[in-house]
Amino acid sequence: MADRVTVIGWDGSPLTAAARSALGAATLVAGAAHHLALPEVPPAAERVRLGSVALAARRIAAHRGTAVVLADGDPGFFGVVRTLRAPEFGLEVEVVPAVSSVAAAFARAGMPWDDAQVVVAHPRTLRRAVNVCRAHAKVAVLTSPGAGPAELGLLLEGVHRTFVICEELGTDREQVSVVTSDKAADHTWRDPNVVIVIGGPVGAAESGGWIAGRDPATGPRGWSLPAEAYGGELGEGETELLRTAQLARLGPRPGDLVWDIGCGGGAFATEAARLGAAVIAVDRDPDACARTEATARRFGVQLQVVHGTAPHVLENLHEPDVVRVGGGGAAVVSAVADRRPQRIVTHAATRDAAERVGRDLTEHGYRVECALLQSVELDTRAWTEKERSVAFLLSGVLPERSP
Repeated sequence: MADRVTVIGWDGSPLTAAARSALGAATLVAGAAHHLALPEVPPAAERVRLGSVALAARRIAAHRGTAVVLADGDPGFFGVVRTLRAPEFGLEVEVVPAVSSVAAAFARAGMPWDDAQVVVAHPRTLRRAVNVCRAHAKVAVLTSPGAGPAELGLLLEGVHRTFVICEELGTDREQVSVVTSDKAADHTWRDPNVVIVIGGPVGAAESGGWIAGRDPATGPRGWSLPAEAYGGELGEGETELLRTAQLARLGPRPGDLVWDIGCGGGAFATEAARLGAAVIAVDRDPDACARTEATARRFGVQLQVVHGTAPHVLENLHEPDVVRVGGGGAAVVSAVADRRPQRIVTHAATRDAAERVGRDLTEHGYRVECALLQSVELDTRAWTEKERSVAFLLSGVLPERSP
């Protein structure tokens, strides 16, 4: 095992005395090509091109001597330190940090970033990173080959965002460009780059917030709010108890894309967005679409509202993770199941209708649950019944994808 392992962050500025000292004593240096070309790297040191961090970690673990790993930005922020410290390698590391590429990108843009979400986009995580960009007003994306600005722009089709693209930060080839998301695919961008994605109202107060990222306490306390919070214009499929059960069954979370089909007054769509998920709200009624947009503005959340009739309008929508079918019946549920979201929730007014939907979901390979929900609202001044509602709640889960 290496006698000593030092991880040095590099942001393009001159190396600190501690970094120069560690490099001067190194018998093995790992890093990208531009790191290994630094004049401070000892000529006699073994040089390891840093492609796979895990492979480099094995080389370092087997090395007898002093090792240094060079990495761009802060190596402890979505960087190499996590892999090097993994139990299977047994490495104890010292870290000489630098300014993170995210901090540098926001500095180049002249913007605060304590209210920003930060995501990593690899080909395997690109879709979830895009969903965070859909759901939040300010996001920094640490990109990778195959999951860069062009791919982000293509997957954000239908959602307007502004991209601040920072290429090769800290080098002589550094460049900062501002483009709209629909134009990002028209260019070839150099790696490495960081993309700041901006769109819609930013939630933090002008005086600053108290917690980094999205403030979870934004808006009124609680979820599945009463109809009065939405102006009292909710349909029979949007009752408070039913929405509570639907949200609990779907469990929308950051990185998810939620379809809300038959969005009505926008109560469910807004509450899913308040939980951090990206939401596409669909309704055939233009007035319902307008109410949903107004509700989203009032609660300060990001939604994409699509006017059209399901199931046909669903064909061109991006792939969902979880879906609420608030209207359209068995035909729409069947079309949704064809797209294979992890979870589907809907409701029916009668047992026969519930059985039809349940059979169809089962045939599509979903594990189906059904519950009869009955709620009675009481006037607490006289403890008399004000309103009664009854619905069959159905949910389907793909067993192979359930967490």
